[in-house]
Amino acid sequence: RSPRWAVAFKFPPRIEVTKVLDIVVQVGRTGKLTPVASLQPVDVSGVTVSRATLHNEDEVLRKDVRVGDTVRVRRAGDVIPEVVEVLKEKRPRGTKPFAMPSKCPVCAAPVEREGAYHVCTNGLSCPAQLEGHVIHFAARGAMDVAGLGAKTAIQLIEQGLVRDLADVYQLTPIDFAGLEGFAEKSIENMMAALEASKRPRLDRFLFALGIEHVGETVARLLAEHYGGVEKLMEADEEELQQIHGIGPEVAESVAHFFSSARNRKVLERLFKAGVKPVHEKRAKGPQPLAGQVVVFTGGLETMTRPEAQKKAEDAGARIASAVSKRVTLVVAGPGAGSKLDEAKKLKIEVIDEAAFLRRIGEK
Repeated sequence: RSPRWAVAFKFPPRIEVTKVLDIVVQVGRTGKLTPVASLQPVDVSGVTVSRATLHNEDEVLRKDVRVGDTVRVRRAGDVIPEVVEVLKEKRPRGTKPFAMPSKCPVCAAPVEREGAYHVCTNGLSCPAQLEGHVIHFAARGAMDVAGLGAKTAIQLIEQGLVRDLADVYQLTPIDFAGLEGFAEKSIENMMAALEASKRPRLDRFLFALGIEHVGETVARLLAEHYGGVEKLMEADEEELQQIHGIGPEVAESVAHFFSSARNRKVLERLFKAGVKPVHEKRAKGPQPLAGQVVVFTGGLETMTRPEAQKKAEDAGARIASAVSKRVTLVVAGPGAGSKLDEAKKLKIEVIDEAAFLRRIGEK
């Protein structure tokens, strides 16, 4: 499947020409406003592209993208559509430079600039942010509430049934009966899924809360260190920075989240509804990767990335998301890219999936 002697040639990405019909601003889960170009549909490498992210205001102004412009587009990494450049010689008269709105396009709350981004200041009172939080909260790698996807989340919010994350566990069969796509059996399945999700793994619960800068890896570090939400809620920035792998930015974000009276009230209601995160301690036994800092890159054939990371942690390793001088081992699979290149540059040991399984004693 991946012969070592093979050499792959990567063709340059296809670039096509189309027009910008509009520039709309979307609001994400964290409140960040993202300008998106609405394009005249064009085929790019076999995929019809009609939208392309413009990232932030600085990027739009750097490329000087305007409504009505003729632009070149490509799929970055053969996946994400992006505007490469504007053909200014084809620009119609009367076009105006783009400017970010001063008010949220969803809830009309004031917008503030934070670094390179513009952010809605309305928090979970903004329907767009609440929608993103509910979808993230119910996702498979988080609380894993089967059936609670985007379509259902939008309906629950529009009907005023969900105003924060704790409301999810206050829902009744009658609430779902009024939603499109729900019949008797699907309502039974949804109620069962909600009940089954009340005993999440602690790290998945922390990830589900949607704390800024807290992904799966940071959530595992916090769960391993504190072993429960109560202790974590009382930690300050200085204490959090003592954890290996937690920097100032993450520590500030975590401390700020748990110091919020609104967030504490939501957590209290979640616990009252029967949500009880469970901390799974590392398995006792041989620790063949004790002291190792491991990065996974590329594909895996016999397991998912989270499963592989869990196996490495059970074997005593710490997981890192990026290659640096402190990383001691890189597990590389098919499709490994820049992380593998960086590992070779730093002369870090690189092994494949089979060697990794042998090292932890599973082969």
